[in-house]
Amino acid sequence: MINNRLGETLMILIGSFILATSLYHFHFQNNLSEGGFLGIALLVKNSFNISPSITTLILDIPIILMAGFFLGKRLLINTFIGAVSFSIFYSIIEKTSTVTLHFENHLFIPAILGGVFAGFGLGLILKFGGATGGDDLITILMSKKSNISIGKVYFIFDACILLFSLSYLSWNEVGYTILSVGICAKVTELVYESKYFTKSVSIKTTNGKRLHA
Repeated sequence: MINNRLGETLMILIGSFILATSLYHFHFQNNLSEGGFLGIALLVKNSFNISPSITTLILDIPIILMAGFFLGKRLLINTFIGAVSFSIFYSIIEKTSTVTLHFENHLFIPAILGGVFAGFGLGLILKFGGATGGDDLITILMSKKSNISIGKVYFIFDACILLFSLSYLSWNEVGYTILSVGICAKVTELVYESKYFTKSVSIKTTNGKRLHA
């Protein structure tokens, strides 16, 4: 029987794979930007030529450690699983994928599809107690403290970062990225608040109690 912890980890891994696949094939391949810490890292790369791998590490580590204090050890562990698995999946897909999805003058297509699939993957990760980095933890913490839905916090946070990206991106690219971010935020919220996924991995213990992953 799959226990509660294994079920959680499995769903976080599935969510990470979906997120990595959608971001690479819909966003990266069509020159759409990103929100969150990755968006900040790309901005720093353009301004100071510092590798995003260094910037995201500097941003993630202190936030993850502080958020672990406020949000608990379990979220800290699940965030580590989510962040590492996303990085591994993205690296593998980037190096091995033979699928190319260029939409050129029809950027609304990758913006919509990327938003839907990225939101679904991210929603699964958050639903089962994980995150993909420090920016996710900030969003969770802000949502809990302000009582604003997690989707709205994601959109506000990412949109602010993307506006600064106008320093090196066109209005067209930023506009479609904001559209994708908005869709992603809404889908993330729907999945995060859904009761379906909780029930789908629920298990029954020997004393008759039901646990949820």
